[in-house]
Parts: sequence; structure tokens; C-alpha cells
Amino acid sequence: MTPSPGVEPPRVLDDPLVDYRNEAVSREELTRLGSGMWEAALDWLYGQGFRTPVRTSGYADSRGRFFPDTGEPGPAPASGTGWEAVLGEFTSRIASDAFSSYQPRTFAYFTPPPLVMSICGEVLAQWLNQGVDIWHGAPSATFVEEEVIGWLRALVGFPEDSFGVLTSGGAMANLMAMAVARDRHLGRDGAKKPRAAELEDAAVYAGDQAHFSIARALDLLGFPADALRIVPTDADFHLLPGDLEDAIERDIADGARPFAVVAVAGTTNTGAVDPIRDLAAVARHHGLWFHVDAAYGGAARLSRRDADRVAGLELADSVTLDPHKWFFQPYDIGGLLVRNGEDLLGTFRCSPEYLRTVHDEPLDWFQHSMEGTRRFRGLKLWMAWKHLGTAGLGQLIEQTNDLAAYLAHRCNEDPAFDAAVERPELSVVCFRVLPPNAAALTGEELDTHQDRVQQALERSGDGWVSTTRLRGRTYLRAGIMNYMSTEDDIDRLLDALRQPGPV
Repeated sequence: MTPSPGVEPPRVLDDPLVDYRNEAVSREELTRLGSGMWEAALDWLYGQGFRTPVRTSGYADSRGRFFPDTGEPGPAPASGTGWEAVLGEFTSRIASDAFSSYQPRTFAYFTPPPLVMSICGEVLAQWLNQGVDIWHGAPSATFVEEEVIGWLRALVGFPEDSFGVLTSGGAMANLMAMAVARDRHLGRDGAKKPRAAELEDAAVYAGDQAHFSIARALDLLGFPADALRIVPTDADFHLLPGDLEDAIERDIADGARPFAVVAVAGTTNTGAVDPIRDLAAVARHHGLWFHVDAAYGGAARLSRRDADRVAGLELADSVTLDPHKWFFQPYDIGGLLVRNGEDLLGTFRCSPEYLRTVHDEPLDWFQHSMEGTRRFRGLKLWMAWKHLGTAGLGQLIEQTNDLAAYLAHRCNEDPAFDAAVERPELSVVCFRVLPPNAAALTGEELDTHQDRVQQALERSGDGWVSTTRLRGRTYLRAGIMNYMSTEDDIDRLLDALRQPGPV
């Protein structure tokens, strides 16, 4: 309700911005609030954050602590409370049970400890509160993200007429990539986009280590369930060009219509990198869209020493990157790059009347993306890249790769451990803990032992690794993106994993 002229609007309890006209009072209170917020973050970081990955209890206990009265979410608060009390509840209910990627023996999924300058960028982005869909609503934010996209395009080696867009993560980027590939290759009779009947005989090829989001994308885009052709990978989890060629040729002979190949530069399970150059040649020979999911491994291009571990990205038609993985950014920020920038417009361009502009063709990000209004994702990466430079970010890549190599070496030389591959291609290491009586155990009993030692490590608070399944067997998985870790932390982790005795 709009107040009458000369009538003060009702005061929102304890909100210093309400008194913004009285700058001295408002700035002082905002400074106190900012200091309190920062102190609450540091209290968690130097208390739990550096000491333990997660509190040592299961889901039920954790839920009971957060919902102490009924074990279920409560009603919305009817009235407000002071910010000190709200920060106190953050500390007692939220920070106390948060998962910490800062603890130096936390090797979790693909969650790095975010760079401090990125955190600063995130705070500043939220203050600016730019809706990055149209230029008019986010002028400088539009240009920051254009510049960041330019840096990412150069990183993968794309040409000047390439383009891209920041996304929520790799899943959204892969979905958009499959939408663009569909529109480029499956439209018939001059139609802009293929209709449902034109998807029935379509085929996309990926190895058995491809991310789940590829199958999900094809399902959401209306493809039949068998459109994704899974090609078995080799002993080291690579999609081989000869096997891909055979699968495509069989499908063509059977009347299918292949239209895309998906390679992976750094699989989620093991960090394996498909032979991208050879797979690109197969895709090109058959006139297929070639997408590389480099959500994790693409960051290796930051390192002059290790860039060749993901060679060939420049040959792709589209590339997924995920800076909230190995670029050490806080969630969320992903990205999709396309060799021909016009392809994004061909799939996503639209002209709603309420987003019209009198400016001469400004860069409006919603025209290049499935998303409309979205948050200012690019500032944190822009600030961190400015702060460390490519050389500094590359040094962190090398440091974590070296730690992964050290972990694999320790597992290879110690009969108490069994590594899935002798030398990791990037910074993921999968391995098994072998108890003293391992030779007498069945495969299922060894699988159970891996779960047992993972849970024991989690309960100890001394470190954290996840588990995965490879070739039907359970492995521990260390995703090493923690730039705070050292070889001593690897040694301590392995010592902790030995503790559970024979099965």
C-alpha cells in the first residue's frame, strides 16, 4: 500500500536501510551488521571449518538438531527479531552442521574451498543485485560477464566468432548444449526447430562415464529413451574412437540418425579424459555435433604445465565448463561455450514485448540462454582471476594434480590399498582399502568394507572422501581440489583409513 504524501512508511524492525536518509546512523548500523556477519563467518571457519569436514552424526541426528521441537520445518516467523539474534541462530543451527571444504583432508566430490577474493565478489554482487538478463537492467554486469566469457573462450582456444553464457552449473550447460545441437542438426524442411516426430530416430553417443545430465537433458528435450547410445569405455575409462565409429556405423545401417557425440574431459568418477582429438575426427567425419563436457577438467588449461592433459577442446562445437569446481569459485557458476556464437541465438532468441529497448542492439543475455533473470555470477570469477591471474590459478591446478599423483603413488606402493588406475590423469583418485584378510573376502564383502571405512573416517572428523562404483565394485573417491592440503595430509588420511580392522 502506498503511504499518503507526508506520511512516513511503517518502519521495518531493525533494518538499517530504512534510515538511509540519516547516513551517519545508517552507515554505522550497517558497519556493525557487516562486522557481525564477517565475524560469524570467521568464527565458523577458525572453529569448525579448518578442523573437521562435518559433524560426526547421521542424517536423523542432524535433522533433529535443526528441527529440535518436532523434527519438521516450523511456520514462518510472525514477527521479526534483531539481526544479532538472527546471526546467533545462523551460528547455532546452520554453521554448526555445515559441511566444510576448508579442512585440509576434505576431498569431497568437486567442492573446493573458495578463493577469498571470490567470496568478496559474491558479497559485492549481492549488494549490487543485478538482474543479468537485459543490458538495461545490469549495464556493467553485462560487460563483466562478456569479458569473463571472452577469457574462457580464449582458454579453450575458440575463435573470435565464438560465444558463450554463464549458467548455474554443468547440468544446465549440458542441457543447453544438447538443445543447440538438436536445433542445428535435426530440423527438417527449413523448420527452425525439430518437431517431436523428427526426434524418434535420433542418436547421441557418449561413454559409460558421461555425466548423468546428458541423459537427463535428452529426456527433457523430448527425445525417446533410447536416443542416448552408451558406448563402453576401456579399462582406464576412456571412450575410444574405434568403438565410437563402430557404434555410429551400426546405427546408420539400421536407419538411425546420429547427430551428436559427447566426450568428457575429466569424468566425475575418475577424472579420466577421453581422447578428444581422435573423437573430434570421428564426429567431423560423420558431420555430427561434437560436445565436450569439460565441467571439471577444462580448468587444467589454466596451467601451462598441465594444459595438454585436456588437449583438443578447441576442436569442439560446444564446451561445458564449471568454475565452481576447479576454478575454486563458490557456488554457483557454470558456463557453456559454443564455436559459432550465432548458434545460441538460433535456439534461445525471443522477443517479449516487455523487454523491448530503444538502444541499438545491446547485449541481452536472456537471448543466449535458457535462463531469464539470473544473478550476477561473473563478478566473483572476474575478481579472483584479476587477483591471481592465469598463472596463479594454474599454480593451484598443478598443486592439486601433484597431490593426487602422490596419493596414487602411496596407494600403489602399499599393499593395504588398491588404486583404480596407476596414475591419475587429473586430480581424482579412486582406491580401495584392503583389510588384512582381503584375500579371503568376496567382492561384496570388500565393497561393504569400503563403505565401512568411509563412514568411520566421517565419524572421526579427521577427513572425508566419498564412495563410487566402478565396474560394479565400490571404491573410495578422493576429489582433490583442496589447495590447503599437503602430502602430510594425504599420509594422515591413509593412516586414518587403515584403522577399521579385518572384516
